[in-house]
Amino acid sequence: MPHSLLPNLRASDQLAFLRILSLLLKLGLTFTAAETFGLSLYSPALNYALLLETIYLGVTFSIRHPLQSKDSGLFIALLLDTAFWITWLYFSGGATNAFISLLLLPIAIAAVILPRWAPWSLTLISTLAYSLMLYFAPQEQMQHHGMDMSSHYLGMWFNFVISSLVLTTSVAFISKRMRRQDSELAYMREAQLRQEKLLALGTASAQMAHQLATPLSSLRLLVEEVDEELGHNSPAVKEMDTALFRCEQTLTELRCATESIREHKRVDIEVGELIAMLRQQVTLLMPQLKLELELDEEASQTLVQTDTSLLPALLSLVENAARASDEHLQEQRVKIEVSIDHLYPSIRLRVRDYGIGIPHRLLSQLGHKLVDSPTGMGIALMLSHASFERLGGKLILGTHVDGGAVAEVTLPVEES
Repeated sequence: MPHSLLPNLRASDQLAFLRILSLLLKLGLTFTAAETFGLSLYSPALNYALLLETIYLGVTFSIRHPLQSKDSGLFIALLLDTAFWITWLYFSGGATNAFISLLLLPIAIAAVILPRWAPWSLTLISTLAYSLMLYFAPQEQMQHHGMDMSSHYLGMWFNFVISSLVLTTSVAFISKRMRRQDSELAYMREAQLRQEKLLALGTASAQMAHQLATPLSSLRLLVEEVDEELGHNSPAVKEMDTALFRCEQTLTELRCATESIREHKRVDIEVGELIAMLRQQVTLLMPQLKLELELDEEASQTLVQTDTSLLPALLSLVENAARASDEHLQEQRVKIEVSIDHLYPSIRLRVRDYGIGIPHRLLSQLGHKLVDSPTGMGIALMLSHASFERLGGKLILGTHVDGGAVAEVTLPVEES
């Protein structure tokens, strides 16, 4: 196989390639190079063992992808490979076989790609098998041209033990650190992509907010003219004036929030005051919502750091929960629980709805990626998550045991 092709194979294909090479090596040593390397082929059972291993490799090759997709399946495959290596070594010289160090191959693979228990298990099995073959080796095999080679074979055994310990410790540690670094890099790349999307959304929002200023001013003048023509008691004019005032207020708040975020303005606020502000906004914007609030007394007096984006982010979670409850129960109902976590000094705010819950396939995507949703829930959650992360917090989505979804917000506690 060309050298450039092997790195492009999947991990399961690379491992299958190595196992086939191992079988070919055994066949070559057994039938063409036994005398060259001094292998003691004293039992016909070796042929049956090689035939069984060939059948085994043929079966496992066809199911290599699902078999090796889990750690347990891969460990079983390496365990059987170790068993076949031990069998071949036993029938071709045992502890005196010059290729006995090939028992390290499954251990090395396990140390790189499997949890720590896997290489240690293979090391224990291989060392035990090597020790038994050395202990029960016939005395004539320990002689070479009249010389006693017992000390030499004992040194080989000791070298094998040292090598296996190095693989199960140093190599496994380096592999674990590399996997952790890869995970951190993947998380950083995902975070960078998310920030780029948020920057694009923020730029588009700022441009649209700027474009809305002039039409809102024109609408204000038109509403005032209509108010003068129809009289000050017109219900339609009052509704238009209320809606227009809310648009103007939202635009002003957006400008203030943008300015605050750009200048990194943050203040410390008590959780009780924050929840009171949230409740006031909910009462003003969603008067039909039935809000159940459980606020721990100790948590209400705790300080958290906030900026102008925190309250809208929390309000967005409540709006999503109210919408989900309304779609399922035809009633806007939301429960908020606020408590303090003393183990990791932080405030936990849980927003629960009474809807049908979040599909399992979306749990890992909502808040991190843009998800196609007719309600726009994906964008709102991603913006809220970004606001919490900027303040040192995080957002976790889950399903409540009694039904519905739960959005848990964790915010670090500030020292008073």
